[in-house]
Amino acid sequence: MTPRRNIALVAHVDHGKTTLVDALLRATGTFAAHQAVVDRVMDSDDQERERGITILAKAAHVTYKGVSINLVDTPGHADFGGEVERALHIVDGIVLLVDAAEGPLPQTRYVLSKAMEANLPAVVVLNKVDRQDARAEEVLEEVEQLFLDLAKHDDQLGFQVISAVAREGRSMVGVGMPAPDANLDPLLDCMLNLPEPKSDPSGILQAMVTNLDASEYLGRLAIGRVSSGVLRKGDTIAVCQRPTETNPMPILRRRISQLYAFEGIGRREVDEIEAGDLFVLAGIPEVEVGDSLTSVDQPMPLPRLTVDEPVIRMSFGVNTSPLAGREGKFLTSRHLRDRLEREILGNVSIRLGETSSPDVIEVAGRGELQLAVLIENMRREGYELQVSRPEVVTREIEGKRHEPVEEGTCDVPDEYVGTVTQELAPRKGRITDIRPGDVGRTLVSFEAPARGLIGFRSELITQTRGTALVHMNHAGWMPWVGELPHRLGGAMIGDRMGKATAYALDNLQLRGTLFVSPGDEIYEGMVVGENSRSDEMVVNAVREKEKTNIRTHSHDDGVKLAAPVVHSLETAIEWIADDELVEVTPASIRIRKRLLGLEDRRRAFKRSQ
Repeated sequence: MTPRRNIALVAHVDHGKTTLVDALLRATGTFAAHQAVVDRVMDSDDQERERGITILAKAAHVTYKGVSINLVDTPGHADFGGEVERALHIVDGIVLLVDAAEGPLPQTRYVLSKAMEANLPAVVVLNKVDRQDARAEEVLEEVEQLFLDLAKHDDQLGFQVISAVAREGRSMVGVGMPAPDANLDPLLDCMLNLPEPKSDPSGILQAMVTNLDASEYLGRLAIGRVSSGVLRKGDTIAVCQRPTETNPMPILRRRISQLYAFEGIGRREVDEIEAGDLFVLAGIPEVEVGDSLTSVDQPMPLPRLTVDEPVIRMSFGVNTSPLAGREGKFLTSRHLRDRLEREILGNVSIRLGETSSPDVIEVAGRGELQLAVLIENMRREGYELQVSRPEVVTREIEGKRHEPVEEGTCDVPDEYVGTVTQELAPRKGRITDIRPGDVGRTLVSFEAPARGLIGFRSELITQTRGTALVHMNHAGWMPWVGELPHRLGGAMIGDRMGKATAYALDNLQLRGTLFVSPGDEIYEGMVVGENSRSDEMVVNAVREKEKTNIRTHSHDDGVKLAAPVVHSLETAIEWIADDELVEVTPASIRIRKRLLGLEDRRRAFKRSQ
């Protein structure tokens, strides 16, 4: 039996996990020295490369000193914590990366706490020790304090320390600067000191499905780890599904048609996979994340996979605007429901719920970024839909209503520390720590209700001229804090269908900020701008200049329009109020009122009073 290790790389966002995987693949000869490979080769999804973050956990395989090592690259953003929790179910140890200048940040604490709960030993890598502002020894003390805070028992307090420059593939044992000719062997040697998988190849087959993939030729693919026994191509196995009210252990009999193991960043076809190794298999179209694969003769399912509950929800509905159907391919509620049900098969941190309308589905997730990534994927696939403003999921605790609380860190230039406190105050936020960061920058730690932080990131980035870095993660529950303020300006609402004209917009730009340009299609009830006052304003944005036979210099002045605010999907979702929706199509993002007609809105307002 080949000795093997299953290891997850975990860290806060931007601390260098995916870059380190690139370096490890090169160091172990997986890529030839002359082979041209894109940076962050594991970030293969379009949105991952555009946003510069990892969204989906992915596995790669390397061989070092005769040991087979499966590396699982995980997301560092709190919204994708469900991916991290799934990855920790299939590994036996972790490599925790910490930026040698920034130190442990909120997501570092989150991923380490999950690893401690699973009793996984760790190797700590102080990455980016070549930064000018690196403070490796101080950061190591902060990491030690973090282990003290989170450890469940004394055995978890010991860990190996490596200093590394992942981008250049250099490392050393302990704290310091790796030599110019150093390589990643010290880190790989530490990985070999992590425990082997506790598995029994001669036992009854037990395997857990932790992820799903799809192939045009093979259909649905199940990805996971064999805990006991041997998985063989062509065998008939039992699939233990999610318990139901009528059947506590539903079991399907299915035959494995294809079986793959990880090799490098790809997969190779194999005849069998022994206990302790990761697998990819085809032949079970009904398989879901969390299902157990076991022996037909002696079914012994593993405990079902569980992840933390969602904290944010939104409603996804069929696009009902007058411009619906012009740009998308999938328009009906059946299309929408089928796509969302496919999503939850592979994404265990998303939940679907029913609403009073069959055309509207409630979708709950970990954060607004996670839901925005889902919506963006859907629009790229050709779906048209309309989505509501995010709202928090509440809980009853000891008879009182509670809401989620977030803890976060802002990294801002020194002159903007006051801006952070001013933005947090009306959102019922509380500053917990202020300390110096990089030269000329300050780290501000805070706690605030998740409801108040919707839109906080984009507002702070605007106020600090793009220089702020904001990181947040879920930190528990707090009593409901009451009403919170929203945006300051009211909406400018179009009153008729047509194309926006420069003449009409020239008059409107004196009243506020515009969202549309001349020539854009507008319909009744569509939001065309933000009023500088808090009142809503119904406007005619399609009015044309009356043609007369009078010619004067003042009448014929050229129109000078300021550039409109072009909302991205995230900023539109954050900007809208409860009575507004974001219309999402493959080519456009528009903001509209739930009720398009002015009289309908008036009647609804009277009923609510």
